[in-house]
Amino acid sequence: MFRLAPWKVASILALVFCAALVLVPSFLAPATVAAIQARLPSFIPVRPITLGLDLQGGAHILMEVDTPSVIKTQVETLRDDVRAKMREGKISISGGIAMQPRGVVIRIAEPAERARALSLLQSLNQPVGGALTGATGRSLDISDTGGGAIQLQLTDVAINEKIHRAVTQSIEVLNRRLNGAGTKETNVQQQGSDRILIEVPGLQDTTKVKELLGATAKLEFRLVGDPGDPPSEVDMLPQQQGGGTIPVQKQVMVAGEDLVDAQPSFDSRTGEPDVNFRFNLRGGQRFGQVTSENVGRLFAIVLDGKVISAPRILGPITGGSGQITGNFTVEQADNLAVLLRAGALPAKLTVVEERTVGPGLGQDSIEAGKHAAYVGGVLVVVYMLTTYGIFGVFADIALAVHILFIFASMALLGATLTLPGIAGIVFTIGMAVDSNVLIYERIREEAHLGRTVISALDAGFKRAFATIIDSNVTMFVAAVILYLFGSGPVRGFAISLGLGILTSVITAVTMTRMMIALWYRNRRPSVLPI
Repeated sequence: MFRLAPWKVASILALVFCAALVLVPSFLAPATVAAIQARLPSFIPVRPITLGLDLQGGAHILMEVDTPSVIKTQVETLRDDVRAKMREGKISISGGIAMQPRGVVIRIAEPAERARALSLLQSLNQPVGGALTGATGRSLDISDTGGGAIQLQLTDVAINEKIHRAVTQSIEVLNRRLNGAGTKETNVQQQGSDRILIEVPGLQDTTKVKELLGATAKLEFRLVGDPGDPPSEVDMLPQQQGGGTIPVQKQVMVAGEDLVDAQPSFDSRTGEPDVNFRFNLRGGQRFGQVTSENVGRLFAIVLDGKVISAPRILGPITGGSGQITGNFTVEQADNLAVLLRAGALPAKLTVVEERTVGPGLGQDSIEAGKHAAYVGGVLVVVYMLTTYGIFGVFADIALAVHILFIFASMALLGATLTLPGIAGIVFTIGMAVDSNVLIYERIREEAHLGRTVISALDAGFKRAFATIIDSNVTMFVAAVILYLFGSGPVRGFAISLGLGILTSVITAVTMTRMMIALWYRNRRPSVLPI
């Protein structure tokens, strides 16, 4: 029969009340919201609706991958690989390994040894590219240039592939850094072949963000050079404390890529801020092996080409964890921990363009969206009242609850409200009453067939339900596809559209049914007013 149990009515009203409570923080000052959140348990969501860059302004930063640094890193990796191959084949090199802008050169006097070296080095020449990148080829051009010299040059395909990977990896690292720093709803996306666009809503001071974005965060552990080391095997690196330089071996003993965690803390002996780090299994084993084999030597901790500290290895460190000290402030230690947790950037990034967008344009957009919503809402309300009378009132109330549920859902999910999102909400205002129209027209048909009032109401809701689901599923699938394959403004529109479709179905079937059931129980009409 066409009736609702009292507990169902109470549940619906409680849901509406909770949705209204969820939206309260959106009308309060940020300080008030923070104070309320501090007093409530963490599992209770207290967050305002987040506005996008186009609505509240923010920072717009365009960064470019430094191609020369990418090539330099590749050349240095190639040098280390060549050295390892020569050691593997026990082949002596005359004068070390000479680095060139796009490759390396080694000299081997003996023809037989040189031929064997060429054979060993061919294993470094790997295929690169593929169907996804649109280019294929080999990573190296290896040739005997005469005079006992073997030249290894990076190919254009290998360099372009490396730049593509550097951009992709940088986007992932930048996302982790910005989120780890407490910045939310950022948009980080590729622009062109070697540029990255970063948009941070609500941010007007870009100093801290640029510090997080500009630091490469390349952490290395290297042994301090001995007096007898060849100059070609040692780098003179600046020290972060006290100035000056210190000789550090080129070979990286343990890389920062093996870090799994880094947290700011305080030194138990000095009380100064520091950073505790922890390696994965591979890094922990390598760290333990290096410290076991080099007891008494200085072990340099190098970050972005600067020696933070160079403590002496007093004994094997096999626990897979360690500590970085360097006269940090609390903020510096916290930022360093964020950078290390996020991982190192694969290449240096330079700021090409930087600007802040004021909220004035966003306010204009909000006002325009409000006007569109008001006009659309008024037209829908008037049409429903004119066409369906008291049932139109029920549909209009359900429409108001529908809009309430959309904003409450966005606040709970932490979704960003953008200008396209406002357009999606305005669009759903017109769609929201479609379900009510289907129900009401079905009720009319049933009444014209001679059914009683209660029978027509019951049949109208039951028989219109399948049509409502069919008509909304296809639109919801379109919203899901827009969200999965779109980005930026397209996603904002897809989120508001998807939430609007879900809430419109819920309010039409549940809210409208509840109000009509309560109306029928109180009035007991003999004729339907539609």
